[in-house]
Amino acid sequence: MRIALFITCVNDTLFPGTGRAVVDLLERLGHEVVFPEGQTCCGQMHYNTGYRRPAAKMAVRFVQTFGDADAVVVPSASCAAMVREHYPRLGQSGSRLSRKVADLTPRVYDLTEFLVDVLGVTDVGAYYPHRVAYHPTCHGLRMLG
Repeated sequence: MRIALFITCVNDTLFPGTGRAVVDLLERLGHEVVFPEGQTCCGQMHYNTGYRRPAAKMAVRFVQTFGDADAVVVPSASCAAMVREHYPRLGQSGSRLSRKVADLTPRVYDLTEFLVDVLGVTDVGAYYPHRVAYHPTCHGLRMLG
């Protein structure tokens, strides 16, 4: 499968190794990963603080950048939730943006959701010899289910 990777602004700024790790993982599982260069922030910070017009501009950019992707994988439940749950609210009902968002959002996945629900992967072959804690994110649980 050809997968478009959306690297969030937080990943890009604070955790750039995340993107490289996601590419390594998906390629190891036999998939082609592309990185559309026109991507920017999903606009969640703007949306959450009341700046809906700038958030809508970012939604337009996202749709233009990822509109033809077979699947868009996002290593952040918060950003995947922004696209799937809030983008539909940014365009007027029946508008060009709302139609394009409705077409794209079913192909946008959080990384873990994509691995388990789409690819059926339950073991990625990773090993970490220490105890870890699992923290289910609020956006992952509440907005993405």
